[in-house]
Amino acid sequence: MEGVLLGFGIVLALVGVGIVASILLPTRTRAMQEGLTPVIYYITNPALMFILLAETELAEVLSIYTPIALLVAAATAVVYALFSRFILKRPAAQTAVGAMASCYVNAGNIGIPIALYAVGSSAPVVSVLLAQLLVIAPVFLTIFAWCGRKTSPAGSSTAPGPAGGSQSQRRSPTLARTVLRSVANPVTLGTAAGALFAATSLTLPAIIWTPLEMLGQASIPLLLMVFGMSLRGQKPLAQRSLRADVVLGSVVKLALMPVIAWAVAYYLFRVEGTALLGVVAMAALPTAQNVFLFSAQFGLKVTLVRDIILMSSLLALPASLLVAVLLG
Repeated sequence: MEGVLLGFGIVLALVGVGIVASILLPTRTRAMQEGLTPVIYYITNPALMFILLAETELAEVLSIYTPIALLVAAATAVVYALFSRFILKRPAAQTAVGAMASCYVNAGNIGIPIALYAVGSSAPVVSVLLAQLLVIAPVFLTIFAWCGRKTSPAGSSTAPGPAGGSQSQRRSPTLARTVLRSVANPVTLGTAAGALFAATSLTLPAIIWTPLEMLGQASIPLLLMVFGMSLRGQKPLAQRSLRADVVLGSVVKLALMPVIAWAVAYYLFRVEGTALLGVVAMAALPTAQNVFLFSAQFGLKVTLVRDIILMSSLLALPASLLVAVLLG
């Protein structure tokens, strides 16, 4: 229980700092958000993923935990996408954002203390990070890039290009180039580099490792504060057209995903005991703020993501406590 409470307490405190900052500095909030978002995306998040994975025992997490994490996330995203696309009749971009929000868990900050204190091992959280950052995130970022191209304003085709011609005179990026740019994003590259160091037992000198560690440790506080700033003046479920989507995403995230995780781990991989608790506890985590960062970076609407993150963050504590009681 202590790990669950500690993880959620840290997150709420840092989000609160962002909310207070937006109240005390209303004229500076927009500039802070616009300045910090690319810093997190291009610098601190990649550094965090590198230092988390560089000293990990990959054999332990790749054998069972990572395949479980991949299967659980894929099944959860598919369920949301089917409901969103065929029952709610939502467009592809909105469905993609909601699907990622329903299956991409906040393993980076809440998951770490929960794994260490409640489970006694970092293997469950590292496996989720590997699955999310090396497979799930690149897949969704590719979809986001494709959706961004499809939803770009038609009027922009007459805007002057860098060579003096109009954008209509320049060929749009090929799908292959879009996919490559999406997969080769800074966070995925940082994760891949950390996994490479872990696999080869490479080490960095202290003069390089220490600055990287400092940058990585700054990522979570900055990300949570930026998210807190975005909440000022926003009311959950205020946009009536998105209420069904938010409810669907929250239910899939907090109710369905843990059940899928339990079924996959128990019946397919024969995981039991504390290891099973770790798998299900990771699935019961709220939506990661990185989904908000990714969707904003690709110019997609973030209202749905923000509301699912907020609702899942508010309801994840009782969900996680219930998991701990049932499986602990």
